[in-house]
Amino acid sequence: MQMMRVVATSKAGKRASLNANKVRFMAGTLLLSSLASFSAFAAGAGEVVHLNGTLSVQRPDGAILVLGQKSEVRPGDVLTTQKDSYAQISFSDGSTVTMRPYTQLKIDAFNFVQEKPQADNAFFRLIKGGMRTVTGLVGKRGNQDAYRIGTTTATIGIRGSTGDTMVCDPSCEGVAKGGEALPSGTHHQTHSGTYTMQIDAQAAPRIVLIEEGHTGYSDGKVIRVTVGGIGGGAVNLQIPLGGGLEGAASCK
Repeated sequence: MQMMRVVATSKAGKRASLNANKVRFMAGTLLLSSLASFSAFAAGAGEVVHLNGTLSVQRPDGAILVLGQKSEVRPGDVLTTQKDSYAQISFSDGSTVTMRPYTQLKIDAFNFVQEKPQADNAFFRLIKGGMRTVTGLVGKRGNQDAYRIGTTTATIGIRGSTGDTMVCDPSCEGVAKGGEALPSGTHHQTHSGTYTMQIDAQAAPRIVLIEEGHTGYSDGKVIRVTVGGIGGGAVNLQIPLGGGLEGAASCK
């Protein structure tokens, strides 16, 4: 009888040990999963909040994906919209970018840490097409040059502003109504706040302020500022605050 009790006790001890190992394994798996999820979240810059049409992304590793609403975007991504397609992206600092049809945009850099305003950095390279920017905290605090848009013919600095920027290469046909008549180059219209346009010509670098209600244009050699909308007309883009874009977006 005494030996049977010893054997039973030994089996119970093994079961307890196995259960303990199982618990430790599950806890470790959950921890690794949580860390992976945190890393993925930390690596992201923002997400698609409204979409009508087709939006695709080319990742830095060359992978090409079709994005949907709530898809994540990351630094290094090249985003592309197709015909009659509109996409609005919300970033972690509260800023938004709305992409027009036939637009290609690269997120060259995006860094936002709530406790480190001096480390803020947002640089978007507008390769072609059009975008509307509404700045968040990166465009309102810390470094004055933290939020910028780069094109082939100019660099646009943004401070607490809302505006439309279009790169016509060679034209903006299909991007906005009347876009086919716009000359090749960078066009920008300021709706509120402060935008600057800079060309880095070796002989004479220039930085020009584009005030509210004004439009700036650059072909890479000169900057011309006029009163009114791009191309002498209004450039409107209506995005609903709730729901999708279908049937609600208009581009004039």
